[in-house]
Amino acid sequence: MKENSKRLMSLDVLRGLTVAGMILVNNSGGRNTFAPLHHADWNGLTPCDLVFPFFLFMVGISTYLSLNKFHFIVSGGVIRKIFKRTVVILLIGWAIHWFGNACGGDFFPFDHLRLTGVLPRIAVCYCIVSLFALYGNHRHTLSIAMLLLIGYAILLLSGNGYINDESNILAIGDRNLIGESHLYTKRPIDPEGLVSTIGAIAHTLIGFHCGKLISRTHKTDEKVLQLFLIGFVITAIGLLFTFALPLNKRIWSPTFVLVTCGLAASLLALFMYIIDIKGKKSWARFFLIFGVNPLFLYVGSEVLAIVFGHTGLKTSIYNGISSLMGDGCVASATYAIGFMLLLGAIGYPLWKKKIYIKI
Repeated sequence: MKENSKRLMSLDVLRGLTVAGMILVNNSGGRNTFAPLHHADWNGLTPCDLVFPFFLFMVGISTYLSLNKFHFIVSGGVIRKIFKRTVVILLIGWAIHWFGNACGGDFFPFDHLRLTGVLPRIAVCYCIVSLFALYGNHRHTLSIAMLLLIGYAILLLSGNGYINDESNILAIGDRNLIGESHLYTKRPIDPEGLVSTIGAIAHTLIGFHCGKLISRTHKTDEKVLQLFLIGFVITAIGLLFTFALPLNKRIWSPTFVLVTCGLAASLLALFMYIIDIKGKKSWARFFLIFGVNPLFLYVGSEVLAIVFGHTGLKTSIYNGISSLMGDGCVASATYAIGFMLLLGAIGYPLWKKKIYIKI
């Protein structure tokens, strides 16, 4: 068996790490939270800002590896599979938003149901990159990603893209394309808006290109070297241009794409070296629980978070932890870790029995 045909455990570990991280940062117990578990208010980058872009990077890799099994040949079955998965992820994302409203007594929120979000963004990026995988020229993947980022940078610079108010071109575009009532209402700019998905598509394309490197390179040490190289280069380019285009997750800025993709590629290379080359795997098994059923556990965490919030269970648990610990930040982090471990407990028997729930 060729070395590159073997399943790399490091891919599932990094995917699992990002899902566990997404659950952790989304479920702090109280208002006081340690700074690394906060998203940057606007420009800047915190550890919390890395988890979703790392996952989207892995979506790009998984898209390549999945469609490579079909040799990227266009067929009715493959097209149906792509669109079916896209629609399922979209519907689940919208169903979660509906469930949140329904638990608050609003059973028919269709005139103000949020249509954007993490899952809708994943669905759109997956669909577009999958269609590119079938109909596009893979040799131009990075070039297309860079052209998207350059065009997006021009749009941001010419349209108040770095201004956090309603005059921002992203806010204007989303209001006109989707309608204000269907957007994230807590900020003037939707962090998963439709227009900023331009940057997210480029992001997923970079992951797709890294999936190609992983698949086409036979030796694991060569995969590691290539991933480290591309990770270093695009991180350096991203940091170089932050003087004109600051890092900003809220708008998924071009430099944010480059830096987070670069860091993700470098971390994946490190995991490959430690896990797949050196064989040090025992520490990583916890993250495999999340990595083999990533979307199922993420969706489960969103549903449970809504239930805990509306039933008062979250407040009761947090108050109990807080009464024991005193420090609000420690109590909040403890709640978040406990919630993440609860999802791990749900995922453990699935991983143990090799049950993989595809979404």
